[in-house]
Amino acid sequence: MTSWREERRQAAVEHAAALERKKAAESAQARQLLAGFIETLKERGVEPEPLRAQVIGSNASYRTDLTGWYLRRNRSLAVDVDGNFYILGVPASLKSRVAGVRVLPSDPPLVVGQGARDGESMPLAELLRLRLES
Repeated sequence: MTSWREERRQAAVEHAAALERKKAAESAQARQLLAGFIETLKERGVEPEPLRAQVIGSNASYRTDLTGWYLRRNRSLAVDVDGNFYILGVPASLKSRVAGVRVLPSDPPLVVGQGARDGESMPLAELLRLRLES
């Protein structure tokens, strides 16, 4: 007979695994949306540009080694030429100001800004559509 504690532990493990599978499936869908977005930009002749990381709480930005397209007007989100998704907010740093900053890709969400303040979350498909219209 298994104990109540062991049953709860197993339920928690199964729940975490289910959430991870859901997140992976959503990221796969989001990657497909980003690939279509990039394809459309290339068809339209929109060239990628050097991406800069925005300093959180400031108008300053730092160089990165990335090339791609910004997804938001405030340049806080971008996709590189390989379809990787980036959140471009970084803390202020004297070293980064001089040498630039390395930003790592994130798993793309289906809803950008989920959990943020009201009005800041938006389905990725809608964000990409708006970006293509601008």
